[in-house]
Amino acid sequence: MSDQTQSGSGFRFKPLLMTAALGLAIAGASIWPGPAWEMVQFVAMGLVSVAPLVLVGILLAAWIMASGADAPIARAFQGRMVPAIFLASLIGAITPVCGVTVLPLMAGLLAAGIPLAPIMAFWLSSPITDPAMLATTAATLGIGFAVGKTMAAFGLGLWGGAITALFSAQPWVRVPLRHNALVGSLSQSNCGAPLPFDARIWKDAARRAVFRQNFAATTRLILICLIPAFAAEYLLNALLQPQALSAYMGADVWWAIPFAVFVGAPAYLDGYAALPLTRGLMDHGMAPGAAMAFLVSGGVVSIWGAMAIFPVLRLKPFLLYLALAVTGSFAAGYVFDWVV
Repeated sequence: MSDQTQSGSGFRFKPLLMTAALGLAIAGASIWPGPAWEMVQFVAMGLVSVAPLVLVGILLAAWIMASGADAPIARAFQGRMVPAIFLASLIGAITPVCGVTVLPLMAGLLAAGIPLAPIMAFWLSSPITDPAMLATTAATLGIGFAVGKTMAAFGLGLWGGAITALFSAQPWVRVPLRHNALVGSLSQSNCGAPLPFDARIWKDAARRAVFRQNFAATTRLILICLIPAFAAEYLLNALLQPQALSAYMGADVWWAIPFAVFVGAPAYLDGYAALPLTRGLMDHGMAPGAAMAFLVSGGVVSIWGAMAIFPVLRLKPFLLYLALAVTGSFAAGYVFDWVV
């Protein structure tokens, strides 16, 4: 009943919010036409840059729903929580995807009934590193940072999955997706009897319809999530100077790692752009542990990453995600500082 009430309230204020956002956008474009056009270009280029990975995720999510693969996948996780969390953390740490680009697949799997714990493990471990990032990190910051970052990704996945599993009996963990028009359409195809598995979805008109419905719904979800996320990234990049952070994250400052997590994460550009920024900060006295905390937290707690996940998860699962990401980033920074 409360979910329906919240959903109705959201529908009631949705036109007002959209009108206000459009009005602010028009006002900003009128007052600052140059920066506004640069932001539009930045958002467009951002969408183009992530399109290959996002499109693969959207197609895979839609195929899973249309082929009936969601039921076998869900059954594979039943009663196998520990191996599922381990594999999800391992795969997330070595696959070239991030929390935003994997959003359609994760939302689709949650809509199909996959437990939140392994999804959380993958969601936390996937944005931090991958094979290409490993090589780039080694070239930019050294092999120690590269290995440490990969281990931090795996450990963060294990941490997040294990803690989430402890709450697996809670209703907000069992049903983590929001009840709104944006996400609800992802699971509409599951309202009836489950489809028997058949990978050849193109041979069945009903399966093709399910595929089109999920493809359109997930594409709409991703665009609504990513456009403001890239806009926020542009604003932060334009307003924040890297030199403003280095004086507060030195090796002799006890709060360097917490500062790197809570203030450094919003300054995170992207995985590759953050590496030279981090090297520059370290050249100006940034502690190694703070640098590791900055890199780890930037991948999982950045404003644009959180903005992309917030419309998908309900409030409590979203807050759990943030809490796990922050505490895991703390641990990565302190452990790396201790080892180094």
